[in-house]
Amino acid sequence: MSVVEQRYHAVMEVAAGVAVTQVAARYGVSRQSVHAWVRKYEESGLAGLAGLADRSHRPVSCPHRIAGEVEAVVCELRRRHPGWGPRRLVHELERRGIVPVPSRATIYRVLVRNGLIEPGTRRRSRSDYRRWERSTAMELWQMDIVGGVLLAGGSECKMVTGIDDHSRFMVIAKVVERATARAVCLAFGEALLRFGVPQEVLTDNGKQFTARFGSGRPGETMFDRICRENGIAHRLTKPRSPTTTGKIERFHQTLRRELLDGSDPFADLVAAQAAVDSWLEDYNRMRPHQSLDMAVPASRFVPRPRAEQDALPVVLPARLDLLTPPAPPSPPEPAPAAWPLAEGEIGAIEVERVVPTSGNLSLRGQQIWFGPALAGMSVSLRIDVNRLHVLIGGARHKTLPSKLSGRDLKALLASGDARQAGPWADDPGPAETTSTVVEVDRTVNAVGYVGLGGDKVLIGWPFAGQRVTLRLDGRVLQVLDEQRVLQATLPSPLPASACGRLQGGRPGGPPPLLPPPAEQIAERTVSSTGGFMVAGQKIQLGRGHARQVVTAHLDETSIRIFQGTDLITTVPRVTRKEVVVRNSGEHNRRKIV
Repeated sequence: MSVVEQRYHAVMEVAAGVAVTQVAARYGVSRQSVHAWVRKYEESGLAGLAGLADRSHRPVSCPHRIAGEVEAVVCELRRRHPGWGPRRLVHELERRGIVPVPSRATIYRVLVRNGLIEPGTRRRSRSDYRRWERSTAMELWQMDIVGGVLLAGGSECKMVTGIDDHSRFMVIAKVVERATARAVCLAFGEALLRFGVPQEVLTDNGKQFTARFGSGRPGETMFDRICRENGIAHRLTKPRSPTTTGKIERFHQTLRRELLDGSDPFADLVAAQAAVDSWLEDYNRMRPHQSLDMAVPASRFVPRPRAEQDALPVVLPARLDLLTPPAPPSPPEPAPAAWPLAEGEIGAIEVERVVPTSGNLSLRGQQIWFGPALAGMSVSLRIDVNRLHVLIGGARHKTLPSKLSGRDLKALLASGDARQAGPWADDPGPAETTSTVVEVDRTVNAVGYVGLGGDKVLIGWPFAGQRVTLRLDGRVLQVLDEQRVLQATLPSPLPASACGRLQGGRPGGPPPLLPPPAEQIAERTVSSTGGFMVAGQKIQLGRGHARQVVTAHLDETSIRIFQGTDLITTVPRVTRKEVVVRNSGEHNRRKIV
């Protein structure tokens, strides 16, 4: 007799008038169980015996479970980038403004549940490893040689590599036909001329670097001579100790997995070097590193100042006379034009500052990293609500997104700590006519960047992998889809004089089409940190839009953000919460929330 049948007989006995205590004693259960069987049988109605079967104890809902839309985004990112683990995926979700951000453990369970990762036991780190890192950039470079660069003719090339220990910035990535001592020294010398002289260099005991284990009496190699004449301390690892140069070895692993293993043999040495340079640009300037708390190497790397290079010129042997000194620094690019100024607004301002001892300069809440190597140096900052240019000795040192609002700029002017910045030499001037509008077609990479004028420009991760048309006039950059429908409007990263020289550029066509109005529209005031919430989704615009009123147009798949009639950006909609309409008080006004 099954369990369900036993419960049915117990219920029938109770219905016939037998006492519950007697029935419970006969079946060896408590009185509460018998009462529960009777209640379930009565509630089951026509279901009959099915109501007496055991039911699942699983809760109806789980409030802390990851949303289905977020899980879909995680799976899609993992399929596009199989090398991204839980920590990188958490970082990418933060960049996309998804709130709340799932934990690494949650992301790991999502990957296991969808068959995107093989569950395994966690490897325990070896206790005999000692992790170390130099405190500032240019203190120590690690150098090595790696193979595996295949050419179409069947030959294999080598690559001379060098990494800055503090920032993980690759200072050397030179493809050579054979890793001879001369080739290694040429690559090393080019890096010295480009970035300056480090305090130390760490290498293994290869014959290109040292004669420590060579035959006969040890002498001085060309590499040792370069180090000695430039005041560089040459450090050597212990024999058979590759973990000492673990940072450069880890780079070799990434290079093979992401570039060399998946590519066909290169046509020649020049093509191989071009592919490495292109991949290295992403590695140094856009790819977050877990060892740096998801910062990019370029944000922590500060070359030795040019003034110090002039005081201590780089000395190279006469046999390396093929090396030429770097070209003088180019004049700074003109500041990108901000949005048209309304009454009471200001344009760019200039501020003079001295780098503090820590190397981290703060300006009204925005942190600007220089590094202790530049401590005490006077710098000029040219700032508007879009960009912050750092000038050293009149030459542009770097450019950052500005986090200062118009109110911050006015406060600096009012304090007498800043001055109104005049136009740059090749400022675009008044608004351009239609004849100067330029359009180019570009494919957005996996992290939302395109190449323009030899630089990487952030278009937005929602356009990743798409083919878009970029329309520039020196003041604004408009992103158009294949039907020429406007998808986003951004400040132009290039002046009008440079737009006409873009590769693949053509005269601008007719004005873009405006997207159709959405079914749901909501107004929001951007917070001081540059973000706002709509329909349960956080949108991050940046501090350049702080305290401004924007309009969000929502449809089933996307959210378009307008400021007045200008489309700022378009982001995918990752929630399914509706924009509700409710009364807002005695005036019975309708408020969209």
